[in-house]
Amino acid sequence: MVEEYLMERIVLAYSGGLDTSVAIPWLKEQYRADIIAVTMDLGQGKELESVRDRALAAGAVRAHVLDLREEFARRYILPALKADALYEDRYPLATALGRPLIAQKLVEIADIERATCVAHGCTGKGNDQVRLDLTTRALRPDLTVIAPARDWEMTRLEEIDYARKRGVEVPVTAESPYSTDSNIWGRSIECGVLEDPWHEPPADIYRLTKAPEECPAEPAYVEIAFDRGAPVAVNGVAMPLLDLIASLGTIAAAHGVGRIDMVENRLVGIKSREIYEAPAATVLHTAHRELQQFVISRDLERFARPSTRSWTRFRSEPRVWCASSCSRATALSSVARLPTRCTTRGWRPTRPATRSITGRRPALSRFMACLRSWPRGKRPPPGNHRWSPNDDALVRAF
Repeated sequence: MVEEYLMERIVLAYSGGLDTSVAIPWLKEQYRADIIAVTMDLGQGKELESVRDRALAAGAVRAHVLDLREEFARRYILPALKADALYEDRYPLATALGRPLIAQKLVEIADIERATCVAHGCTGKGNDQVRLDLTTRALRPDLTVIAPARDWEMTRLEEIDYARKRGVEVPVTAESPYSTDSNIWGRSIECGVLEDPWHEPPADIYRLTKAPEECPAEPAYVEIAFDRGAPVAVNGVAMPLLDLIASLGTIAAAHGVGRIDMVENRLVGIKSREIYEAPAATVLHTAHRELQQFVISRDLERFARPSTRSWTRFRSEPRVWCASSCSRATALSSVARLPTRCTTRGWRPTRPATRSITGRRPALSRFMACLRSWPRGKRPPPGNHRWSPNDDALVRAF
């Protein structure tokens, strides 16, 4: 049993899922406090007013709904894309990117509500608990952080039963015990049969992407324009970043692009099988990396790759505000500005659920056809097949 002591108000990060739905009555019973629920819209695709109503029905005295989509895209997704941030070279950090922003808003609402505690629904086995705890303590060391799911020692089936007995509506059943998290950059699925890495993911866990056998027979071509490392247009149509991500996500998902099934290393020292859907992120990362190859030098690439891995690790853990992370972010931002007025063309080949790059057209490029080819049937001109300090074109390439 958790030690009971009086607290006036607790601000809870409320998603409407099983853990946070159970957390409202549990916190009220354990701490005899008023619960203020905060739901953040990061592009989950849910009707959040209904989530707000469920929080109030579960016992919250107030429920805030914050639209953070634009801020999330501008301050978190775009820097991650420019840094080519793929955790363990596969996962585009969808959930991981959103947690520091959620913690920041929890702290802000706690200030407004004059609360002494914040709470979240993370368990003791994942990375999200660390992301929320560390971010909160970095911003407000005096706030107490409560994680009910770390303390109550209930299984998911016991949580469902706990909620049922208290009349709390939860979107999970014993037959579908998956834990999911979504935002505009991607979706994660875990628990249930997915905890067995030998078990093939059931078809019903996917919500964004089509199965390969359901994809259109014809390939889809997509042209993405970048300016200073940021995507600015799709198929010649300029659009804000939020709209661009949504548009690309629709096209890629319809062709089965963006499914990731991986075993990854968690910060707490365990390995975990994770399923992700990230159609837009997969396409944009592929396109951005391809353009980087055209415009950065060999030495700069050798610097950027380990810096990207370190920055990605800092974001995943997270150590967003540490000096090392900030220094690498500044350096990688400079590198990312190089792909200026660039266009890349992506295409889904005959085999479904894959993506390829079929064309690249940067305004400024280190690629020089004269250095690597010559007219058919002719001998290569002197200097083009080997290093020569007198070859002006080759010297400019360095």
